[in-house]
Amino acid sequence: MNQISKKMTMSRRSLLLGGITLLGSYVALSSLPSWAVPQEDAALQAQFMRLSNLLVNHRLDPAVGARILAVATQEHTGLPAMMSQLIGIAEARKAVVVEDFFGDIPEGPLQTLAHWIIFCWYTGSSSAKRDARVFTYEQALTYQTTADVVAIPSYGLSGPNRWSQVTVALADMPRF
Repeated sequence: MNQISKKMTMSRRSLLLGGITLLGSYVALSSLPSWAVPQEDAALQAQFMRLSNLLVNHRLDPAVGARILAVATQEHTGLPAMMSQLIGIAEARKAVVVEDFFGDIPEGPLQTLAHWIIFCWYTGSSSAKRDARVFTYEQALTYQTTADVVAIPSYGLSGPNRWSQVTVALADMPRF
């Protein structure tokens, strides 16, 4: 009986060492995603954001752009070369906005890519199909045009818009 109780007890020193080990492993592993997740090429990201800013005349979020770029590299073969060609067309026309050069983009894969990038920024998703990849909702440009008038869905009486149901007292019912 005495041997069992010795095995079950824990000293303050072992508790302290266990806590320090647990805390140290938490600190070490909390920064793991920054090392473990492969980062997109910074030059490719900059090129994509430059093209996006030429195609879409709005302030664009680089984090959303990184998510769109990750899907674009999977769905569009030869993406860096196609982006270079689109930027080259814009530079040749000295374009500042999309209207300055969009008519000069030849039909085919280049125009398809340009339409896809515009679609992604406005809708926040990769397509209108059920298997679409969603990049953002709040930063989607279609949502941004109505963000000031779209009600925040809430049924709380003390919630963001304080929606409430007007109740009619039964005593005030008309008599027929």
